[in-house]
Amino acid sequence: MSKTRFMAAAAVMASAALFGTSASAAAPTCSTAQLIVPWGAGGDTDIIFRSYVNAINESGIKPQLQVVNVGGQGGIRGATQVKDAPADGCMLIALHESVITSFLTGRAKFTYDAFEPVALVSYTPSIVGSSTKSPFKDMKGMLALAKKEPKSVTVGVTLGSTSHFIFLLIEDAAKVEFRYVSYDGTRERNTAILAGNVMAGETNVLTAKKYIEEGALNALGIATEARDGLIPNVPTLKEQGVNVLYGLARGVGLPKGTPPKMVKFWSDAFAKAAKNPALIKAVQDNGSVILSKDSKGYGEFLKQSYAEHERLAIKIGMYKK
Repeated sequence: MSKTRFMAAAAVMASAALFGTSASAAAPTCSTAQLIVPWGAGGDTDIIFRSYVNAINESGIKPQLQVVNVGGQGGIRGATQVKDAPADGCMLIALHESVITSFLTGRAKFTYDAFEPVALVSYTPSIVGSSTKSPFKDMKGMLALAKKEPKSVTVGVTLGSTSHFIFLLIEDAAKVEFRYVSYDGTRERNTAILAGNVMAGETNVLTAKKYIEEGALNALGIATEARDGLIPNVPTLKEQGVNVLYGLARGVGLPKGTPPKMVKFWSDAFAKAAKNPALIKAVQDNGSVILSKDSKGYGEFLKQSYAEHERLAIKIGMYKK
C-alpha cells in the first residue's frame, strides 16, 4: 500500500461514509442471508466479519445474516461460489486484496469487478513475524541471511494472496530472494510459523499480539508509517530501511447484477454497524480499525487498489496475464 493511499485510508478509518438517496433500499426475500467468508473459521478475517454480522443482526435486520466459511484455494473457492450465485441479495462475499492479487498472479480468472461492491469495513496492517526457532531474531538478521544464501529463508504464504505479495515487495525493496511454502489460510500459516515449519510469514496484530507477548513469535516489523500503539516495541519496516507499507482492507461484495436497491440495503446495514461503539472497540482491541465506505466509495477504492497492485505486480515481475 502506498504512503498516499495509506494516509488517505487513515483519514476515514474512524468515520462512516454518508449515503446518497438516489435509490431506496429493498430487503432480499430470503429468510436468512449468507455472508461467505472464503477462509477457515478462526482466522483474523473470519473474526472481523463475525463481529460485524453480530452487530448487524442485533439491530433486528430482516433477513438475518449468517457467516458461512468456505475455505480452499486461498479464497478462490468461496469467491467463485458467490460470483456464480443468483443475484438476489441473499449471498454476500467477504473480500480483501487477495481478490486482486490472486488474479494478478494467475491463480484466479476473475478479480474485484466480478462483484457488486457493497461496503468497505476495516483495515489491518501487516506484520512480518518469525518463528522463535529461526536462525535470526530481527529483520536485519533475516535479510542478511537471505542475501548471503538466496532462497534459504523459508516463508509461509498463501500463493497469490496478500501474504505472498508483501514478501514479494520486501524482496524487491531489499534485493533478496525467499523460498515460499504455501498454506491455505491465515490459521495454517501462523501454525506453521509457531511450529518452526517455516522461518517467517505475514501476520497482524489481531492474530499475533498474544503470541508476541508470550514470546512464542518474533515480530520483526510492522508495515505502517508509525508504530502501532498495541505493540509499540515492534519497529516499522521503514525505520529498518525496508520501504514497504501494506495491510488488508476488508470489504463486502454481492454477485454481479444484484439490483441497486438490494446493494443499498446491505450497504446501509454495514454502515450502521460501523457506528456501533461496541463493534468499534472490538475491532480496535483486535488490532484493526473501522474503515467505512459505501458501495460507490468502496468501488472507487477497489479500482484504485487494483491499479496500484497491478503497477507493483508488473514492477516486481509477478503479473501473469
